[in-house]
Order: sequence, then C-alpha cells, then structure tokens
Amino acid sequence: MSTAEKIAEAARDILVREGSEAVSMRRVADAVGVTAMAIYKHYPNRQALLQAVADATFRELAAGWGTRVPEGAWESRVFGLLHDFLDFALGSPHLYTFLMTDRREQARHFPDDFKGGGSPAFERIVAIVEEGMAAGILRADVPLEAALALTSSAQGLVQLYLGGRIGLDEPAFRDLCERNVRRILDGLHA
Repeated sequence: MSTAEKIAEAARDILVREGSEAVSMRRVADAVGVTAMAIYKHYPNRQALLQAVADATFRELAAGWGTRVPEGAWESRVFGLLHDFLDFALGSPHLYTFLMTDRREQARHFPDDFKGGGSPAFERIVAIVEEGMAAGILRADVPLEAALALTSSAQGLVQLYLGGRIGLDEPAFRDLCERNVRRILDGLHA
C-alpha cells in the first residue's frame, strides 16, 4: 500500500469513527506515523484528502451494491439494493452523512453529475429502473428521475433515523423502509 493510500485509509478510519469534522491533517499524520507536512506531498489540502476518501468510498459502494441479490426476480434485486444501502448507511453513519448530506465542493449534483454513469453507486439504481421499464414492470418515465424517486424516501428516512427522530429498532426501521419503497414502486408500476 502506498503512502497516499495509507493516508486516505487513516482519514477514512477517523471519519468512520468520529465524523468528517474530526479529520485533521495532524490526526491523520499521527495515525500513519508521518509528519503533517508529509501529507501535503500527497494531498494539497484537507479537502483534497476528504475528496479522495469520498471517491474511493463511492467506487467501493458501487462495486459491492447488488451482491446481496445478484440474480433473480427484478423486485428481489431492488430490495437487495435497498438493504445494501441500509447496511452501509446504518453500519457507517458518519461516512454516510459525509457522503450524502455534508456540504462538499466536489459533491455530485443532480441531475447533470448523475447522467451517463457520473455516480457509480447511483448508476446501479438507474440501471435496475431502466431494466424494469424495458420489461414493462415500471411505466415509461425518465429513468434518472424515477431512480431519484425510488431512493430519496429511503435516504430521508435514514436521515430521520440517524437523527433520532424515528423510534424504532433497526429491524423495524428496515421494514418501514421496505414498505415505503414498495409504496413508491406501486406508483411507478406500469
């Protein structure tokens, strides 16, 4: 593993445990065993380091999403993607918040940055929506916008849950998310 990769991994470890605000060049340097100035040889500033963490995490998420239910019925694969998302969001809440809700200069913006595979993780959702439309399961619509409709409810529920606004244990919360996605699918069905 290169020094740059070690630095990014240390930054991610701090972020996962404590949130993005806890990531400082000094803390990362201490974790890696280098001086804070040595980090600047690899990353010009904290923002560039955090962007490297975000990019690597999105690539990792995209590679792993859909592995729970890689084949089979269309709806089963949709719910597999939902639970892959919930595993990530609930398993790494600080990382989820950093990627999905924290303001970042390099964050992707809908719709332009999401067209044509600009978001590897979101592209999985767009692809399954397109597949559902092509198979006549979902009515014809703008796939990118239908994918946003399908995902935004779960993202909003996760925000409420992580903020302590939903008083359910995790299994009951996952069931709530499933029921809401089912309601949205009902509205998108052909």
